[in-house]
Amino acid sequence: MACGTLVVLDIHTLQVVYEDYSVVTLSVPYVPGFLAFREAPVLLELLEKMKAGANLFYPQLLMVDGNGILHPRGFGLACHLGILANLPTIGIGKNLHHVDGLTLSGVRQLLKAKEDCAEDFINLTGRSGRIWGVAMRSTDGCVKPIFISIGHRISLDTAIKIVKLTCKYRVPEPIRQADIRSREYLRKHQAMIFK
Repeated sequence: MACGTLVVLDIHTLQVVYEDYSVVTLSVPYVPGFLAFREAPVLLELLEKMKAGANLFYPQLLMVDGNGILHPRGFGLACHLGILANLPTIGIGKNLHHVDGLTLSGVRQLLKAKEDCAEDFINLTGRSGRIWGVAMRSTDGCVKPIFISIGHRISLDTAIKIVKLTCKYRVPEPIRQADIRSREYLRKHQAMIFK
């Protein structure tokens, strides 16, 4: 079982203006690195349902709880969903994929070296010289960074600006609200879902 959640926030107030859920039985097995094949269809269905209803709050941009190009194959959930939905998409990872020589210990060292710097992020530059995304301390005093990468139709600079605008806590508010609300939805509907 999985609960796909679509939450739309107003960028100015960060208030939820739309939410929808889909509880499904997954038929695709979990295979590390291939999460998009399990999750993208559920999320795409929620977007298509919203679009078919001509909802005024249809999103102009997606933030995905998963990676974009910062992925072992250079194409994570945010890339898949962005292309399928044809929307600008930002990948937000809570854990670092070890690609192109990037390591969590190396990222922590670089962030620590920048503690007194005005910038709260570092580029994730692999051994190849490619910039895969950024590691960002999203709030003051935050120890664990989040990992931002391009999903589809957006620059890394714009993605960083939008993430900064939407972070009240460690994780950007759209992703945080989707997580909170999906857990609450499952708790409220547990009897119906798991019978």
